[in-house]
Amino acid sequence: MAEEGQVISCHTVESWEEQLTKANESKKLMVVDFTASWCGPCRFIAPILAELARRLPQVIFVKVDVDELKDIARDWAIEAMPTFMFLRDGKIIDKVVGAKKEELQMAVAKHAAA
Repeated sequence: MAEEGQVISCHTVESWEEQLTKANESKKLMVVDFTASWCGPCRFIAPILAELARRLPQVIFVKVDVDELKDIARDWAIEAMPTFMFLRDGKIIDKVVGAKKEELQMAVAKHAAA
């Protein structure tokens, strides 16, 4: 299991559900990066997400590979990578589609402060 301040990779449906439950119970903001290993923009944004995770240990950052967990990607209607979903209490409160560094940083800052 990842320590606070890291991006947690979910490789199974169980680990995904465990992270969702943990976020809901702790009332923490959860930022989900829907990614793919072959996606260039995903590789570009990964170190930026890791840096945000280091700076904001109070936020749960999770990474889901859409090829590995196809059902979850389908359930969340993911159509482009990367897609960042912002969840609080199990509800989607925001979304950033694409490797948009500034937009991602602003959305994280806004919701982490809330």
